[in-house]
Amino acid sequence: MVTLLNKETLYNTFDVTDFTALSFMIDNMAPSMVEYYLASLCQEQEIYFNKRNIQESFSIGEYHLYRDYNEDIYLEFNEDEEELTQSFW
Repeated sequence: MVTLLNKETLYNTFDVTDFTALSFMIDNMAPSMVEYYLASLCQEQEIYFNKRNIQESFSIGEYHLYRDYNEDIYLEFNEDEEELTQSFW
């Protein structure tokens, strides 16, 4: 699933001013904390994303952040409910 993120909300969540600083901040945080923040930013609305327009990207776990030439930021993640364990019993 791919969603368009609000840049201001994303930057404020991680206390950064641009995409490069975001990459550096995420590299220095615990992966579980980053995944928690990114999951909270996800919207239920899936959009079309042309990967040929990617200017810069990086990944953390199953989450992939992309910045395109229009300075829009997209979040791609997998929603496999089969991988989630509902109960051990």
